Amino acid sequence: MQRRARHTRVFSRQHAGRRVTYWLGGILVGLIAVGFAGVADFVDLQRRHLIAAAGGWIMLLLAPSGLALSIWLTRRYAPGARGSGIPQVIATLHMTEPGQIDDVLSWRNAVGKVGLTLLGLFCGASIGREGPTVQVGATLMHLLGRRLGVVDGAARRALILAGGAAGISAAFNTPLAGIVFAIEELSHSFQSRTSGTMLTAVILSGLTSLAILGNYTYFGHAGATLPVGTAWIAAPLCAVAGGIAGGSFSALLVRMSGGIPGRAGRLAAAHPVLFAASCGLLIAALGLASGGLTYGTGYAQARHIVDGDAHLPAGFFALKFAASLISYCSGIPGGIFAPSLAIGAGIGGWVAHLLPHAAPGMVVLLGMAAYFSAVVQAPLTATVIVMEMTDNQQVTVALLATSFLAFGISRLICRRPLYGALARHFLRSLALARNPGDAPTLGSGEPPRHDARPAGSQLPPTRPPAAPHTP
Repeated sequence: MQRRARHTRVFSRQHAGRRVTYWLGGILVGLIAVGFAGVADFVDLQRRHLIAAAGGWIMLLLAPSGLALSIWLTRRYAPGARGSGIPQVIATLHMTEPGQIDDVLSWRNAVGKVGLTLLGLFCGASIGREGPTVQVGATLMHLLGRRLGVVDGAARRALILAGGAAGISAAFNTPLAGIVFAIEELSHSFQSRTSGTMLTAVILSGLTSLAILGNYTYFGHAGATLPVGTAWIAAPLCAVAGGIAGGSFSALLVRMSGGIPGRAGRLAAAHPVLFAASCGLLIAALGLASGGLTYGTGYAQARHIVDGDAHLPAGFFALKFAASLISYCSGIPGGIFAPSLAIGAGIGGWVAHLLPHAAPGMVVLLGMAAYFSAVVQAPLTATVIVMEMTDNQQVTVALLATSFLAFGISRLICRRPLYGALARHFLRSLALARNPGDAPTLGSGEPPRHDARPAGSQLPPTRPPAAPHTP
């Protein structure tokens, strides 16, 4: 009994030390997310100052050169920082080889993710910082666990999941959305062994953001409601428009992540830096056509639409859609969360013009939830994140109905969830790097085999369904 008591005391001290370290990790994720957001806003402001001083045509030089530099730095120094960051986190949750996880969730990739995302924002790319924050948060918690000697696979996955959820919580100041996103999108489950670590990290990162920035909401306070009656027609209209647009966006990204067809794919495979510069030129052209509205995250435009302070052109969401698609296909680091919310707000603003009896602010929220739900195919996350970002709980039922209907429409267009499919392509690219003869070259236009899985991965194979079905 004495030996057992001594063992219990030592065991408790070890666990107490780990808990304190994990708490510090959650606080650090919050600090990094807040600092990242502040620097991103500063970079966006500097780009706007540059355009005001030198004219909009300066972007024809800045965007191509900036994207070319970004992809060169990414490929040379931080190949794991490419893209959103969320597919990388999902991929590591299904890896069994610790060395592979260390390669993806490394300090080099995390620092590169932040720096290169900021470079992309300065050059006008239509990208967001929320996805990169998820990868940085997961990296921080993983490295803390490695420092503490965590070798158990379940405990390691719990830390990665907690870091990703904390990143979303602090980036948007939406703790509930961080938890729901981790359950619905990152892990697709809720286990008792991971729940405590994840909840603690989310709470502490959210409190850190709250302590520094105050009790703010991402898009302010939207008090609009949707009374029962004719105004409820806005829900199916936004769901259809957002579902078709979001499902198409996801399908295009999934297709292009497996290889861009035609001459563009051959250019991307043979000359990725030149291809990125070409994408930058297209982004600059879209920015000139929109009067600069398509540059950056789209946060300012979305907030103006939600508040009703500005009436953007009806084609804003289409131009932003194209800019976001091109930015992601260029291969530079950057997420799609914030641009998706901006596109959804544009869709809601367009639908609001067709419904004079509905409150415009409410229709905009429905459009945001519909498009976001259709892109990531996570309707609960879309509902919670829009509700928390606008501090409006009166519209929960309408947001739920719109999000799930848009999700169903998106599944008819894109059979596989976006982040899961991108995670599989990421794992596939790791296998190609080790054994180049195992699969077709990316960019050749030939999609990868659906039954192939890289070594060290537990991610189930993806096979297209035999026949269409109703989700």
